Amino acid sequence: MMLGDITRGLRGYPVRPPESGMSRRKSIWTKLRIDPWIMLLLLVLMSAGLLVLYSASGQRIETVIAQATRFGLGLVVLMVLARLSPATLLRWAPLLYGAALAMLVAVEVLGDMGMGAQRWLVIPGVVRFQPSELMKLAMPMMLAAYLSRRELPPKWTDLVVCGLLMAVPVMLIARQPDLGTSLLVICAAVFVILLAGLSWRFIAFLIVLAGAALPVLWINMHNYQRQRVLTFLNPESDPLGAGWNIIQSTTAIGSGGLLGKGWLQGTQSQLEFLPERHTDFIVAVLGEEFGLVGMLLVLTLYLLVIIRGLWLANAAQDCFGRLLAGSIILTFFIYIFVNVGMVSGILPVVGVPLPLVSYGGTSSVTLLAGFGILMSIHAHRRLLPR
Repeated sequence: MMLGDITRGLRGYPVRPPESGMSRRKSIWTKLRIDPWIMLLLLVLMSAGLLVLYSASGQRIETVIAQATRFGLGLVVLMVLARLSPATLLRWAPLLYGAALAMLVAVEVLGDMGMGAQRWLVIPGVVRFQPSELMKLAMPMMLAAYLSRRELPPKWTDLVVCGLLMAVPVMLIARQPDLGTSLLVICAAVFVILLAGLSWRFIAFLIVLAGAALPVLWINMHNYQRQRVLTFLNPESDPLGAGWNIIQSTTAIGSGGLLGKGWLQGTQSQLEFLPERHTDFIVAVLGEEFGLVGMLLVLTLYLLVIIRGLWLANAAQDCFGRLLAGSIILTFFIYIFVNVGMVSGILPVVGVPLPLVSYGGTSSVTLLAGFGILMSIHAHRRLLPR
């Protein structure tokens, strides 16, 4: 405190306390509409992801640079969305949903093929992306916008409308085929509906209905999808074919032990026994090279992100914000649960990447965009008059 401040205080004028470094930092975060805790955790996760990706990609620095560039783009999108008000997102929800649906139709007509699937749109010389990833945000935004204008808990007619909004894009994504993404889109939609307030009796009815629909789902699955389910039940039935991925991934995780073999020292990954090691099965690389301790550290980071995200969602001041924020963070949890579950052999392989660790462009940008929306909902809550 300066001498002039002391003099003013003695004369009866209010003394302004000196501005601390913490308050200056807080004002910067407030201006950017960024939640510092989630941002720090995301940056640590992305850094760890690049470290593991370098090993998983066969030490190709080009792959790491490409992923880091996508992270940079995703962070820009995050900061832009964080500055948009939830009211703006509410108005844009139907437009985003319509655009994502139109792009899914475009994929059906003129999408680019890759690894036996037609999932990508290509703008020559500019970008190659998956429109299905955009639907992971467009779907919960659209349902949250619709339900926030209705009387809650939702009535049967509202649930029918939500079902129709969900069914068309999910069928288009499943036709690509992309079972993993279609399941994540379904989860994002279901979380919005559940958070809108359904009775346990109705939830039980939906579970029974889903169980009754399993035979229909089985009949309409592609052959390779059926094989994945059968392999999950008994991977040793075809150890050199369909069971190879699961057997090699569980072997890699188990061989890592407590502390792992060391960075770049994993035999299963470095000798290329492990398939898709830089995308869907990157957890196996993490477990082999960093062991149980390394996996627990990464899972702890995810847990902290989820806890903070749920707190932000719970603090939302309007229905649209609570439904959308809750769906975003719960879908993020499903990402992690399904990927770790399928790599460790407790779930069938459905092609879901590990968030911000697996190699992927559109999925990384979409995930960071979701966190930008989450931060927007919380930051603008603080701006409302008390």
